[in-house]
Amino acid sequence: MSGHVAVLGAGSWGTAFAKILADAGRDVTVWARRQQVAEVLRAQRRNPEYLPDLVLPQRVTATGDAAEAISGAELVVLAVPSQTLRGNLAEWAGHLHPDATLVSLMKGIELGTTKRMSEVIVETAGVAADRVVVVSGPNLAPEIAAEQPAATVVACTDVDRATLVQNAVTTPYFRPYTNDDVIGCELGGAVKNVIALAYGIATAMGFGHNTRAMLVTRGLAETARLGVALGADPLTFAGLAGMGDLVASCSSPSARNRTFGEHLGRGATLEEARVATRQTAEGVKSALAIRDLARAHGVEMPITEQVELVCHEGVDPRRAVQALMSRTTKPE
Repeated sequence: MSGHVAVLGAGSWGTAFAKILADAGRDVTVWARRQQVAEVLRAQRRNPEYLPDLVLPQRVTATGDAAEAISGAELVVLAVPSQTLRGNLAEWAGHLHPDATLVSLMKGIELGTTKRMSEVIVETAGVAADRVVVVSGPNLAPEIAAEQPAATVVACTDVDRATLVQNAVTTPYFRPYTNDDVIGCELGGAVKNVIALAYGIATAMGFGHNTRAMLVTRGLAETARLGVALGADPLTFAGLAGMGDLVASCSSPSARNRTFGEHLGRGATLEEARVATRQTAEGVKSALAIRDLARAHGVEMPITEQVELVCHEGVDPRRAVQALMSRTTKPE
């Protein structure tokens, strides 16, 4: 293999991750779905739509041809919206090197199948699970692009492969930790999007720090309940991929899911919120899949249930709050 890295997806996190890889000494080819985005990235080293202030390193180039990006790549980083992964990867799988490591940046649960992203990758690409590495944690792309200190978790069932990716993304501003709990890291990343929607809704409704602290802590509790039911290590949820990611997504005004939730909390419809934010937040679709996953395993996830009702069944956020607060009291 040539040793270069392919990043498939030119959104904010894919673009920032390409910078990390280049700063760590790798040659990177970014695939952009739209040819004009690839041309601007290649010619100007900028992605004006997502990270307008970032000038990418010389080691980064771009293409609109996924096969060209993947060819010979040692690491293939997947950074597309969660619900588009299966369709995209089915087209790309034939170009993968037999021992390429597939790195998932996606934080979602697939609708219909309720599969985690690593499960979708294994199934669609026909690769062994120990070839899939999950990156999760408090990874707000604009801050990382600005080289503000950040940490993340690199999770894989194969510790050597996790270490390989760890070494490929270590920079003075980006500190990766390895972990073998893929299930916990993926669930932490997916469910935090749903809790951040709830946090945004509550913020827009004028609720203060007590309410927000309740959502963070009880949101983490329901994430951990589901994780344990699926075989995750409960300690994972106290770390970067659990509490760390949840706090960042809830507390940052620039976080996509929180911002989307704020629009819903001000009375916007799902479509109005999508237009206002110019994109659909991952948590909106994942709320349905996570609710179904929880029900299938007999796990109570009351915040997730109410977010799903607000997003997809038109329930007024005020009624959702009442429903949460009127649940039967129980031990913590």
